[in-house]
Amino acid sequence: MTLVPLLDAPALIQLHVAAALLSVVLGPVAVLRHSRDILHRVVGRVWVVSMAITAGSSFWISENPMIGPFSVIHILSVITLFGLVVAVHAIRSGDVARHGATMRALYAQALLLAGAFTFLPGRRMSEAVFPGTPWPGLAAMLAVAAAAVWLLWRDGRTNPLPFARRLR
Repeated sequence: MTLVPLLDAPALIQLHVAAALLSVVLGPVAVLRHSRDILHRVVGRVWVVSMAITAGSSFWISENPMIGPFSVIHILSVITLFGLVVAVHAIRSGDVARHGATMRALYAQALLLAGAFTFLPGRRMSEAVFPGTPWPGLAAMLAVAAAAVWLLWRDGRTNPLPFARRLR
C-alpha cells in the first residue's frame, strides 16, 4: 500500500477520499447504535454531512468522463443526495423505519458497492491500496462489498432499493 497516488491528487480528490473514508468508518457506528442514543444522533449527523461532501464533491471530479464531464458513477451521487434528503425528512417526520432502511441502503449502495468500484485497475484508489496487483485487489474488494450487502439483506433490515415499493 502506498499513499503517493492520493497525496499527489488534487485537493478536491483528497477531500472526497477523506469524506468517503469517514463515512465508511462512521456508518457501522450509527447503524449499530440504538436510535435515540446521543452517540447515534451525533455520529449520524456527521455521517450525513460526510456523505453529502462525498457525493457533492464527486461532481467536480471527472478523471474518467463518459458523458460530457460526468461518468456513470455521478448518477449514484444524485441518488445519494436524494436519499440523504429522504432519510433526514423521514426521521424528522417520525418515520423511523423508513429512515433506518434508507440509511442502511445508502451505506450499502453508495459506500460499499460504489466504493468497491473505485478499486478498478487504473484508478487512483487501486494504485494506492493494491500497487502492482490491481485485479486481485478488485476481486477482494468486490467480495467484501458483496458479503456486506448480503449480510444487510439477510438480516432483512434493509431494502436494497428503498423506493422500489412504490414501483410495484
